[in-house]
Order: sequence, then structure tokens, then C-alpha cells
Amino acid sequence: MATQKKTAEVDYSMQEKILALYELQKIDSKIDAINKVKGELPLEVEDLEDEMAGLTTRIENINAEIEEIKALTNQRKREVDQARIMIGNYKEQQNNVRNNREFDAISKEIEYQGLEIELAEKRLREYTNAMKAKKATLEAAEEAAAERAADLKVKKDELESIEEETAPQVAEYMQQAEEAKQKIDERLITAYNRIRKNVRNGMAVVTVQRDACGGCFNHIPPQRQADIRQGKKIIICEYCGRILVADPEVEE
Repeated sequence: MATQKKTAEVDYSMQEKILALYELQKIDSKIDAINKVKGELPLEVEDLEDEMAGLTTRIENINAEIEEIKALTNQRKREVDQARIMIGNYKEQQNNVRNNREFDAISKEIEYQGLEIELAEKRLREYTNAMKAKKATLEAAEEAAAERAADLKVKKDELESIEEETAPQVAEYMQQAEEAKQKIDERLITAYNRIRKNVRNGMAVVTVQRDACGGCFNHIPPQRQADIRQGKKIIICEYCGRILVADPEVEE
């Protein structure tokens, strides 16, 4: 809205808009150069943060599984204790039986409780082995998390150092870019940004150099070069889609 309002207040000529586009490209190229110093650091930091988040979730899940195994272990131990108490009670009852039928029935109960103890002890051994495996996995995950955390700190510190060092310069360039945009229609800025995203080096506006496009280096016919120098309309390279302008310094 601010850009549209400004351009409505001052009726800039097409040539002035084209020159402003050229200036905006030079400013954005300076910002691109600063961002290039960061290299892959922003992506590396993002990847490490994602990996740390994954490791944190994994550690939380392993700890939850360990707690579940502990709960099951305690439950089985209570079952073993309860079964042993019942066996003791049944054995006391055997001393007071009145016939063989009661003795056999109690004997079966004692046998059943013995089987319950064997099954519970088997489960306890399984839980012990599972606990060892989970703790080993947890230790490996925690070591990996510690390593990634150290790597992340180094990368973040490096990135923050670069950003802190270049922040004043970037702020100045951003201010210059905003001033250049005041002379350009919103429609042209939208087209400019779209072209910047679609070209590899971010150069949406290029000059004619040695009768060729400064972006793709394809030949520009003389009549088209004359139209570019006049600056009466936006001319796009038919090969690469970049905006073509006459080099102001050469023209001067």
C-alpha cells in the first residue's frame, strides 16, 4: 500500500522507474553477497535443530518405555510375592484337610501358583534384558544429542557472529532498497521479485553488454538495444526472461 501511495503522489516516468529497478537490483545484489558469506550455515543450523528435535523426542520415548518396563517389573514382583503368600496359605490348609479330594484340590492350587511364579519370573528376565537394551539405546541417543548440541552451538555462534557483524550494513541496504521501491509500481516489484526467484544468481535486472544480455549473454538486436536505451517501456530478454536496461554509467 505504501509503495502504491507513493508512486501515486509522484508521477515517475518509465525511465525513472527502470533506473530505480536497476538501483534496487544493485542493492539486492549487495545483500545477496552478504548472505553468501553465511554459505550453508543457515541450512546447517536448521538441519541440526531438526535433528536435535528428533533426538529429544526419541530420548523422551525411550525414557517412557523404560518407565513402562519398571512399572511392569514392579507388577510382576508383586504377583510373585502374592503367589508365594498364597502357596504358604495353601500349605497350611493342607495340614487341616479332611479327605484326599481337598488335599488334591489344594495341591492343584499350589501347583497353579507355582506356574504363575515361573511365568512371572520369566517375564522379569525378559524385562531385565529389555531394560539393558533400552538403557544402551538411551545412552547412544544421549551421546548423539550431546554431539549434535555441541555442533549446533558452534554453527549458531558462527552464524550469529556473521549476522551481528553485517547487521548495520544490511540495515543500510534495506533502507536504500525501500527508497528505491518508492519509485516503482507494485506490479513491477512483484515481477522483479518473481524473476529473482527464478534465476540462479538472483539477477532480475541486467544491462546490455557488448550487444548481448548481461544475464544469459544472448545477442540483442540493434533495434531492441535502441528501445532499451530510450527507456520508454520494460523490455524483457526473450531468452532468459530478465529485465534489460541500458547501463547508466555507459550512457552518461
